[in-house]
Amino acid sequence: MVILTQDRETSVLADTASETVRLSGRVLQPTRVFDTCWRFASARQAVYEARLAGLAQPWTDDPILSQHRFTNCYRAADRVSQTLIGDVIYQGSQDWDEIFFRTLLFKIFNRESTWQLLTRELGEVCWDAYDYRAYDQILSAAFAKGRRLYSAAYIVSRRSWGRGASTAITCGLLEMMMTAGVPGRVLEAATMREAYEVLLGYPAIGPFLAYQFTVDLNYASQMAFSEMDFVMPGPGARDGIRKCFGRSADGIEADVIRYMADSQQEHFARLDLPFHGLKGRPLQLIDCQNLLCEVDKYARVAHPEIAGISGRSRIEQSYRLDARPLRAWFPPKWGLND
Repeated sequence: MVILTQDRETSVLADTASETVRLSGRVLQPTRVFDTCWRFASARQAVYEARLAGLAQPWTDDPILSQHRFTNCYRAADRVSQTLIGDVIYQGSQDWDEIFFRTLLFKIFNRESTWQLLTRELGEVCWDAYDYRAYDQILSAAFAKGRRLYSAAYIVSRRSWGRGASTAITCGLLEMMMTAGVPGRVLEAATMREAYEVLLGYPAIGPFLAYQFTVDLNYASQMAFSEMDFVMPGPGARDGIRKCFGRSADGIEADVIRYMADSQQEHFARLDLPFHGLKGRPLQLIDCQNLLCEVDKYARVAHPEIAGISGRSRIEQSYRLDARPLRAWFPPKWGLND
């Protein structure tokens, strides 16, 4: 297990505080949070590996990790992504239009229980037999009973519609995309960024969601983009970058994320931190984007004196044990499955 301690952080930072990062024509001075980011990654991955191995608690001696909820270092390893990959993308018809429909429907709500509700009521979720009224009736009835349908992480998808947003409008967005030929346009995109820009052109899908949806679709076998092709920093990652590098990094956050991905082994070695990746797979751009978002949260407690952009000062979600066994099945094209 990796233990994050204040003493070790102080001794290491004494040797690295004077180091600078030259990036995009700027000289960035890392703060204390920069090294904490790498320590957090090592410790969080160790927790994931311990759980996957079936080891008993405690999985870490770090009190912040023990008491608060943080996503995995690898986005694809999180429970919702595992459900998407194993139960949504690679289950059912492998026709691209069907994969696109299932993926976007799942991710617009981004909640496992909502997907289970639809599959239970409909038997099979598919574009070929899509009936707007049936979907709206099921979802609206559940919403009227007080059932939570949307994940808090994707609440932007509703707010973007303004007042009066409903499950009917949400389903209408997906139907609009399907009938406009968006699946084919995404698949024909020459680059990951081009695929992202196709999605970005639709209501309620801003830069953050368009990037996240592109990453989700790229788990499918039909899309062959590298996760190192393109990144779009979200608000949380921008907060984390501000805490790691200060205001000097404003406006070049995508370059900072790429630097983090490219130099990860150097920094794990510099700090003498164990990090073996995801079955040998290094952190990709999307993983570094998420990592910076998580270290923003971690630093609210570990480094309250270092401000981000949002001004948030506490971690909102406490850790609660999910007793379900972890799944670890990844897109077959990655070559990570046994």
